[in-house]
Amino acid sequence: MDILYLMIICSVSLAVIFLIIFIVNARNGQFEDDESPAVRMLLDTEIIKEKKESDAKSEENI
Repeated sequence: MDILYLMIICSVSLAVIFLIIFIVNARNGQFEDDESPAVRMLLDTEIIKEKKESDAKSEENI
């Protein structure tokens, strides 16, 4: 029965630590911009495609 009390104390302590870390990071703005990394990945490939197409056009003009 003593081990049960120890495990409850440990799990509640761990949960409180994670909650504190989450609150600190939320206040510092860690979770504000969650959409742009996914969009940036898509835009990077479009920029690379456009660059390859412009390079191909300039080679045709030569």
